[in-house]
Amino acid sequence: MSTTKAYAAPAANIPLEPFSLERRAPGAHDVQIEILFCGVCHSDLHQIRDEWGGSIFPMVPGHEIVGRVTAVGDHVKNFKVGDLAGVGCMVDSCRECSSCKEGLEQYCETTGMVGTYNSREIGTGQPTYGGYSQQIVVDEKYTLKVSDKLDLARVAPLLCAGITTYSPLRQWKVGPGHRVAVMGLGGLGHMAVKFAAALGAEVTVLSTSANKEADAKALGAHKFVVTKDAEQFKSVNNYFDFIINTVSAQLDLGAYVNLLRLDGTMILLGVPSEAPHLHAFNLIAKRRRVAGSLIGGIAETQEMLDFCAEHNIMSDIELIKIQDINEAYERMLKGDVKYRFVIDTTSLN
Repeated sequence: MSTTKAYAAPAANIPLEPFSLERRAPGAHDVQIEILFCGVCHSDLHQIRDEWGGSIFPMVPGHEIVGRVTAVGDHVKNFKVGDLAGVGCMVDSCRECSSCKEGLEQYCETTGMVGTYNSREIGTGQPTYGGYSQQIVVDEKYTLKVSDKLDLARVAPLLCAGITTYSPLRQWKVGPGHRVAVMGLGGLGHMAVKFAAALGAEVTVLSTSANKEADAKALGAHKFVVTKDAEQFKSVNNYFDFIINTVSAQLDLGAYVNLLRLDGTMILLGVPSEAPHLHAFNLIAKRRRVAGSLIGGIAETQEMLDFCAEHNIMSDIELIKIQDINEAYERMLKGDVKYRFVIDTTSLN
């Protein structure tokens, strides 16, 4: 066991504060990682406030982790001391169900995926603690290789925001000839724009804010639609093959579904606090679909990281010290970040 400095939420709706936790010694198949950077995900905020229920306190958030390997178990094959490594949203699963065997560990049918934080270890039942800390120990099967070609701080959000948007684009085989709309230009949305453009699709950003057009175009969008402008909104009716919906706020889902062409698909990534309403006719009229997507499995997440290294794709971030995390949460609630906060975890030293 080793003592690790961290920041934790002691209870729901209480600011994060310094915390000390014990990490296990690396087992035969484990990788020990000195955490260098950890992204700040909106789900961190949801869970420290217990908005989804079942939160485990004290809670050390963080599932967008990059760092350097400091120790490996005797049977570790793919990592050595000094390697760069990443950890995303999960650190284990049952490994035996059909989903796990297909490389879809995020949909594990037996235990469910074990989250990097706010979850419980299989076997011990001990709570998992995330990346707002100095180090972490993870089975190599759930550890990812990180290229040294990219800015590590900007790589961190790829472990959640990146794979959350990359996975559905790959699942639906988005590429040249497709028209893709991205709803919401935040932490998820800006990555969806980058990936869809890199895959060769025509990309349109749908936004309520006209002042985001320059940013959208700089990220790779080909078109920009101000959704509050009735004429602009009408101009893309029956236009898109896919809509990547990253919005967690309440909205008229039917109006956006009507922007899909025949056989078009809206993919839900955002989670509104209340269930949206959608009339069946919006789907029936054009054989449209509404689907959902989580993160990707370990193999697909590695594929995404390799794709990013090849195409020089990284998240746009604001680097902060861990001591500023509570202020960052307040700013995140106001949408005051372009487009992802990342913690420099060396500030814990």
